[in-house]
Amino acid sequence: MAPVIEVRNLRKTYGSVAAVDGVSFEIAAGEIFGMVGPNGAGKTTTIECIEGLREPDEGSVRLLGMDPRAQREAVAQRIGVQLQECTLPSRLRAGEALDLFGAFYQRQADAGELLQLLGLTDKRAAPFAKLSGGQKQRLFIALALINQPQVVFFDELTTGLDPQARRAMWDLVRQVRDRGCTVVLTTHFMEEAERLCDRVAIVDHGRIVALDTPEALIRSLGAERRLVFTLPESTLDQEVRQPPTLAGLTQVSRVERSNNHLLVYGHGERFVSSVVSTLEDGGVPFLDLRTEQPNLEDVFLALTGREMRE
Repeated sequence: MAPVIEVRNLRKTYGSVAAVDGVSFEIAAGEIFGMVGPNGAGKTTTIECIEGLREPDEGSVRLLGMDPRAQREAVAQRIGVQLQECTLPSRLRAGEALDLFGAFYQRQADAGELLQLLGLTDKRAAPFAKLSGGQKQRLFIALALINQPQVVFFDELTTGLDPQARRAMWDLVRQVRDRGCTVVLTTHFMEEAERLCDRVAIVDHGRIVALDTPEALIRSLGAERRLVFTLPESTLDQEVRQPPTLAGLTQVSRVERSNNHLLVYGHGERFVSSVVSTLEDGGVPFLDLRTEQPNLEDVFLALTGREMRE
């Protein structure tokens, strides 16, 4: 089956800055595909070139087998877009917005069904200004789906939402995919990408520095496991900053101590058992032991660095 999206050697510059620098990838039908990266990494520019909103300087893009710039109208009929910053007239009612946007397309989803899917049935007559932040986000999802798109783009979908609303949005994205739509999303939340996406592209300085499933990215890049525990209050006055025997274990790469919390980093199947056995054999007391598995955020920071960017 042909890919839904094909990007080949995409390049877009602004003056001397290469916002997108030779990017290539494909997205299959039915995928939830994520793009993550620091601010200014080139995610939004890449997506806008795919959508046909920007013209690349070099390279090619095929969206549903079409050129999104040369066949803009045909492409627009078959995709949905939710932008990072959206707004509507304050007095426009939710149901009126769906009717208005639906009139732009040859195919229309049932507005009532969309409102029900997104938990907005009782807000059909509510003006936009009276909706909560989460309700506005769900309305914009509905507007992106009103034309029954084959591909939908979500840009920073859950920014500004509380944890409960964010997880509700994740459920909605899965439902959209289950209804036969390919989903492309950009996000700054690594947990969101890890939980939702079938594959993730990590973008930095206009290039894709890694692309795979979240599980494969974590596994292949060798992110460390963490063992976290608390030392009793009595150890705070001790000069020893960490149990010296731990640093000598082959499974342990480093040990960090902050007040009475100890973080042990390492690898291997016997990492946890060897640390626990060493502490017990050495008579080192510990409390609240827990393990923390490596995650996509560890991979992201390892590839893109930890410095703040504009």
